[in-house]
Amino acid sequence: MSEQFLGCTVSVKCIDDVAYQGKIIDLNKNSLTLAKTFCNGIPHTSSVVNLSVKDIQNLEIISTEEAGTNVNDVQPQSKVIVKRPIAKRAGRSVSECVPPVVQVGSSQAQSNFKKPAEPNQQQVEQTPNGKFAPAENNASNNKCIPKRLTHRQRTLIEQRERDEHTFGTPIDQSLQQDFDFEKNLALFNKEAVWQEINSLKPDIVRQSENNRGTTAIYRPDENILVSEPTVLRQIVVPCPGEKEYVTDNGLVIPSITLGLHRQLIGAADRLGITWERRVELLGRAGAELTLQLLGGSHRLNPNNAHQWPTVVVLCGPHRSGAAGINCARQLSSHGVKTIVFLENAEDVFLLQELSLYRLTENKVETKVKNLPSVVDLILVALCDEGSPRMITPIARWANSNRAPVLAIEPPASGTPGILCKFSLLGALPLSHSVDNGRLYLCNLALPDKVYNDAGITYKSPFGPKFVIPLHSNNS
Repeated sequence: MSEQFLGCTVSVKCIDDVAYQGKIIDLNKNSLTLAKTFCNGIPHTSSVVNLSVKDIQNLEIISTEEAGTNVNDVQPQSKVIVKRPIAKRAGRSVSECVPPVVQVGSSQAQSNFKKPAEPNQQQVEQTPNGKFAPAENNASNNKCIPKRLTHRQRTLIEQRERDEHTFGTPIDQSLQQDFDFEKNLALFNKEAVWQEINSLKPDIVRQSENNRGTTAIYRPDENILVSEPTVLRQIVVPCPGEKEYVTDNGLVIPSITLGLHRQLIGAADRLGITWERRVELLGRAGAELTLQLLGGSHRLNPNNAHQWPTVVVLCGPHRSGAAGINCARQLSSHGVKTIVFLENAEDVFLLQELSLYRLTENKVETKVKNLPSVVDLILVALCDEGSPRMITPIARWANSNRAPVLAIEPPASGTPGILCKFSLLGALPLSHSVDNGRLYLCNLALPDKVYNDAGITYKSPFGPKFVIPLHSNNS
């Protein structure tokens, strides 16, 4: 009877928990010989393994394809395995997918051997007429779990159960639900928690926290602190103007009236700080500020010759106009292309600066139509405090140009018809209009004696800089 199992592929479990898989090549009452043997899933070093029957704890048939005797000769109505895919149902447990054990052969073979069915297979019976029909106990066999499993089968079942438990939960429904932040936040009573925390503090700690002061606590969207009023005053004037200005370092610069400004300039002329000295400093400050507005070293580079800037200087017949021409001459020394525009040249100061500017061989224009339509920057020195207020065609040209406008010593009320973006002032500022844009103060290097003669207590606010910005002091 044992010859019918020769060539079968079996799985043998020994009493020492060692499992062998291989093909039976010899079988008797005392021993079992296997070929092509695997030991615990690893190919055995020996091609043939001889096992004693008394050491075998369990034996299961894996395959009968190479058996020496036809199984149908042993039992006329035996069970064979026919592969049929079975769809996995939703919510099906892992235990239902475990392959059932099918018994093959005679009653004696059934008592000695057990053959598990492969996954996704259904049992059918072969009838005497040669047709196959489903087994009667198919439903019960599909749910049957072998009573004795190998260690490898138990490990596979445990792994499947863990995977099903971890990854078997559908997540589509949970993804469609929005998290209610307000509802969950309402579950946390912050006031009660803070009261509980404060109640645990000693009385002296709570008292010190209550007496700490009235400093406001801001939310993140309210964390904009108002600056404290500036109190650092180094300059005191006898006749202050309507406005006050402050530097980046917090120094207060008071504005002065037009009369006090003229008194200060008169004291400078009387003590030897003449206009010729002051105009060079004013022109140099204007050139320095202009070079920064044009881009500094990034723009004024020999490698950027195709982008070399052009500056138009609009001058009037007065000292402010002469300062504009002086600035144009100093810009020319940096390689900037300049064009000076003036309608008349009757002022003596202007004629002196104009003769020096012509040495640079840059253009001087007297007609608006000859000015270029596109320039990089416009210097405005058309008006001073004594100039008449009128709108001229040159003002309309300046407004039609998109270049930024820098004014040099403009009137406090602004240049008529022109909105300036920047303005350069000397000595101390007047109460300037917003039409003059952002204000910059130039150091004219006036000695303290000049300020003292005008009744001004003065200490230099410039520090290491030659030109400093002024901001309106709203405190």
